Amino acid sequence: MKKVIVLLVVFASVFTACKTGKQEKVEVKEEVKVAEVVALNNVDLANSVISWKGSKPTGTHNGTIQLKESSLIIKEGALTGGSFVIDMASIKVLDIPADEKGNGKLIGHLASADFFDVANFATSSFVITKVENVENKLQVTGNLTLRGETKSITIPATIATENGVTTFTSETFNVDRTDFGVTYKSKKLDAALKDKFINDLMEISFVVKTKA
Repeated sequence: MKKVIVLLVVFASVFTACKTGKQEKVEVKEEVKVAEVVALNNVDLANSVISWKGSKPTGTHNGTIQLKESSLIIKEGALTGGSFVIDMASIKVLDIPADEKGNGKLIGHLASADFFDVANFATSSFVITKVENVENKLQVTGNLTLRGETKSITIPATIATENGVTTFTSETFNVDRTDFGVTYKSKKLDAALKDKFINDLMEISFVVKTKA
């Protein structure tokens, strides 16, 4: 009987966790001052991508953004620095077919002043300021700039080199958009929204490849 009760408690705990869908966000700190980053422009832009995902009570949207003028600094097989310039005008939505009206409507809204205000902030960026190896996994600290706001974050990542191409892959991490001035329909800032809010946490991940 005790075993049955324990199993029921475990099941209830798992069900509750899944239902709440709690996400952990990366800690944001003040921008780290760094010297000018060497622009190697050695990234294969066509085969590098940023993936994003946003959510609200009624569902999720996901897509990609492309890089431009980006660099990875590798010394003796180890990542030591780099910078990713993000072309905000390249944002794509993948969960709505490209030929459907809703696709263009969502892209337009994301590009508007409600979200990333692409007209005034055409690029975002991630500049690596420190790389540590912790239990065979990289802890990459860098200055993330979105909508003109810059914060220091640390994300887990890996690098691998094959046939002369080095690939930097971050784990999916969660950023609180309100830390970067993106406050549209944030329940944290407007409790009157009730269930009409958009989650503050955005999922982001990087896959960045160097040129062969």
